[in-house]
Amino acid sequence: MSDPRDPKDANGNVEYELDADAAESSAAASPESPPEVSSAAPPTSLDVPALTQQLARALAEKDELRQSLIRLQADFANYRKRIERERLEDAQRAVARLIAELLPVLDAFERALAAHDDATYEDYRKGFELIYRQLWDALARFGLERIEAEGKRFDPHYHQAIERVESVDHEDGTVLEVLQHGYKLREKVLRPATVRVAVHPAGAAPKPQRRANGGN
Repeated sequence: MSDPRDPKDANGNVEYELDADAAESSAAASPESPPEVSSAAPPTSLDVPALTQQLARALAEKDELRQSLIRLQADFANYRKRIERERLEDAQRAVARLIAELLPVLDAFERALAAHDDATYEDYRKGFELIYRQLWDALARFGLERIEAEGKRFDPHYHQAIERVESVDHEDGTVLEVLQHGYKLREKVLRPATVRVAVHPAGAAPKPQRRANGGN
């Protein structure tokens, strides 16, 4: 006969009875987790006018920066052009100084050739002429030109008159003779031609004037 206090059943298994108060206490001790509530703030309405102003300011700053970049690029391009122009001008001035120093050498060659015009010095003259021509050709490649003067109208930009000679056979102001050749380098006068100029005697009827052509 089984003991009513024995927790085993007829088959020998242990049976447990839960006290109602204990069950309620257990349920109270471990309540179900409440549903998770999002911590994000509820969406607010956008301030469209403020955003529009910010966008306008950003676009204005962008345009200002773009204009500044364009100005900087233009300034740099102008700077490069100025540097190149100055370098070219410096080189041209250096060439002009060198050629100006060589002009007396050309004068010496011309005087030497004019002084030895007889047949005795023919071979000597030919060699001298060859050297003179080589020197002249080298200088001409750099742009050296001789100023034409004889028979031209006197031009103070290209000619320097050291004597005025009365003449009724020439127009007043005509260059009669070149005493020293003048030269120009790329239209810039290195040395004016030294010349004698015709002038009409007092009371003589002047001849018709021709069109001036002094620098050619």
